[in-house]
Amino acid sequence: MTLSRNPLPTVDELGAPASLRYSSSLSSILLDKTVSFPGTDCLIKSNVPLSTLTSFQVGGPAEWYVAPQTVQELQMSLAWAVEREIPITLLGAGSNLLISDRGLPGLVVGTRYLKQMIFDEETGQLTVGAGTMLPLLAQRVAKRGWRGLEWAVGIPGTVGGSVVMNAGAHGGCISDILVEVQVLNMDGTCEVLTADQLAYRYRTSNLQGGGRLVTQATFQMQPGFDPIEVRRDTDYHLNQRHSTQPYDRPSCGSVFRNPGEYKAGWLIEQAGLKGYQIGGAKVAERHANFILNCGEATATDIFRLIHHVQRRVEQQWSLHLEPEVRILGDFQAA
Repeated sequence: MTLSRNPLPTVDELGAPASLRYSSSLSSILLDKTVSFPGTDCLIKSNVPLSTLTSFQVGGPAEWYVAPQTVQELQMSLAWAVEREIPITLLGAGSNLLISDRGLPGLVVGTRYLKQMIFDEETGQLTVGAGTMLPLLAQRVAKRGWRGLEWAVGIPGTVGGSVVMNAGAHGGCISDILVEVQVLNMDGTCEVLTADQLAYRYRTSNLQGGGRLVTQATFQMQPGFDPIEVRRDTDYHLNQRHSTQPYDRPSCGSVFRNPGEYKAGWLIEQAGLKGYQIGGAKVAERHANFILNCGEATATDIFRLIHHVQRRVEQQWSLHLEPEVRILGDFQAA
């Protein structure tokens, strides 16, 4: 995808970009709370439940929500929020998030429709939209006989989120294969960054909290292998993940980063916390670094359980467990 480097649209007398027009008169906006983009099917909607858009299946509503299908729609959505000086939250697959029961103020931008996929047979490079799911991508490249993403097949996140978090598993991670990433700044300008510019470390990069949205990424793959062999190795990683981690209940995957040479799950297990439960949230018995929504959990239940686990592990091991899950919204009353 070629990103537009045009300046943001001008602002009209209502404070909206000139290329945006509300779906009806200003008085009716206050009733239906919907903003439309002329010439597109993209809508900014109000009061959208976020529990249906996260793997924990908890959390309150977004004040405003939009799911653009193109970078141009994305630029217009950001312009709309910037002009109103409201906060912007980026949401991919929602697989590494805990959102407050009170929801999120401002505009939540879903990237799940940015899904283009371009294979360059000459260079072995793969360019993928930020909303593409990693398991799907791993399976697609395996079928072509391209190596490099076998480890990613069990990670339930998007390309955009994996680039920001430096996702990894089974000895592999995003920073090993990333060539460059295209990002959209909050002022609507676009830029291309190489992997060396992202200050990658274990499960983190300088894209976190930096006001930049990943729109697509280019990876260096290894083409030319037997597709049957690559698919076998990919399936092995998937089966290994499913045999050691719980997938029968909603969760966010691993809750905590591993502190140094220690495994967070082992520390939690040794603290006697497997099966420990607060409300509807429970430390998984199969893998202690998972917290499960047992059906009636609230975000506050999960938040309290995270802090309980941190306190117990710190008391026993003098080690602080840093959450890998992103915690968003107001939890002050928890």
